[in-house]
Amino acid sequence: MSVMALRLYALLMWLAQPLLRRKLARRAREESGYSELVSERFGHYTQPPEAASSLVWVHAVSLGETRTAAILLKALRAAQPGLRILLTHGTATGRTEGAKLLEPGDVQVWQPWDSKAVVARFFSHFKPRLGLLMETEVWPNLVLGAEAGRVPLVLVNGRLSDKSLQQALRMSPLSYPAYGALSKVYAQTDDDARRYRQLGVEVAGIFGNLKFDAAPSEVQQATGKSWRAALGQPVVMFASSREGEENDFFRQISARAQEIRAHDAMNNVVNKQSPTPKFLVVPRHPQRFDEVEALAVQHGLKVSRRSGWQAGPVASEEAVAADVWLGDSLGEMALYYALSDVALLGGSFAPLGGQNLIEAAACGCQVVMGPHTFNFAEAAELAEAAGAARRVAGMPQAVQVALQMAADPEAQAKAAANGLAFAARNQGATVRTLAALQPYLQAPAKAAASQEPKPVPKHQDIPHTL
Repeated sequence: MSVMALRLYALLMWLAQPLLRRKLARRAREESGYSELVSERFGHYTQPPEAASSLVWVHAVSLGETRTAAILLKALRAAQPGLRILLTHGTATGRTEGAKLLEPGDVQVWQPWDSKAVVARFFSHFKPRLGLLMETEVWPNLVLGAEAGRVPLVLVNGRLSDKSLQQALRMSPLSYPAYGALSKVYAQTDDDARRYRQLGVEVAGIFGNLKFDAAPSEVQQATGKSWRAALGQPVVMFASSREGEENDFFRQISARAQEIRAHDAMNNVVNKQSPTPKFLVVPRHPQRFDEVEALAVQHGLKVSRRSGWQAGPVASEEAVAADVWLGDSLGEMALYYALSDVALLGGSFAPLGGQNLIEAAACGCQVVMGPHTFNFAEAAELAEAAGAARRVAGMPQAVQVALQMAADPEAQAKAAANGLAFAARNQGATVRTLAALQPYLQAPAKAAASQEPKPVPKHQDIPHTL
């Protein structure tokens, strides 16, 4: 059954290549990056072929995985100076972020389309000696191609939600051989490990989440805090908002914005500091900045974009007068969290699984999350138990609770301390992952495929909570 399913899958992926080209052309109308070097997705490269197996391949499909990969790459380079990296991505934002991580000798290309011929050209051209898949990306032909080429392939920082598990079980003739061909799986949590085992995977380690080891920019935090102090009024942020959520958010704050304008007019507050709150929305996907601004305007809200006030919101009359600030920049989440008193967690108010709340906690920003956090289930539960986050039923309650929290400095200071302690308590995944990878990194090219890593302490022997 599995053999027939894999053959049918291979045929369908080969037939689907023209559809992929059309999809990329459509996406390129919004994000020009999708039109660049399209031939790489089909195994045709401008870089010369590798003569020897010296590259360590790291696949980080999107922006979030790429930022996680940055944490591991820093540790890998420190352990092995001169290490050459082959970095692949599936999204334009991931590739843009990944370009910041490259050093001389590294290579960056698109993820190969999962057809047998494309995958074969990828491995033949680059000859990686080791492959690291970040978090979730397991493609049947890609994994089986690595196995055929004797390239050890390790799933790092692995997470598997119940939803993804059910999808994999429904496609078991494809998922079982794909997961079974992985050399090792290092899971984030006990729940992730349990779900992997339901797919027949032998989990080699439960190491926690690499994201806890990220150090938010101190410069950005200092800037955000200085802007916040100069502003003199609370800021409520909607962090990493997703399509379908902003409309509810703007609906909740539009009536409040009218009340704020009436209050300011009554008290003769015109383009000056006001004790009433400011609302900041930072969309998850940059191609939606204009769309989110237009949606806010439809709700009768005045919008000011971050790109328009480089010296801070207080220095911009437009920002002072606006109802909503739009965070239209990439790589500044630490600044936004430091500027804000409380953050609503994007992706958790629609059935999207939630976004990463770890950076907010590490910046000492209170978090309010909705009911949908299955992508980060254990982290969300632990953050709530630690007093670093609060869960609500929906957007109306979220806005109400966020405003109450922002108006309570004592509770805010306590939640900030809880968040910092929660983030610090769960660090260490990078050290554990690096220790487990050492035999693969030290082994000669190709010989690593048959070398078993040294034993790594079991999860219960490691003092951490994830």
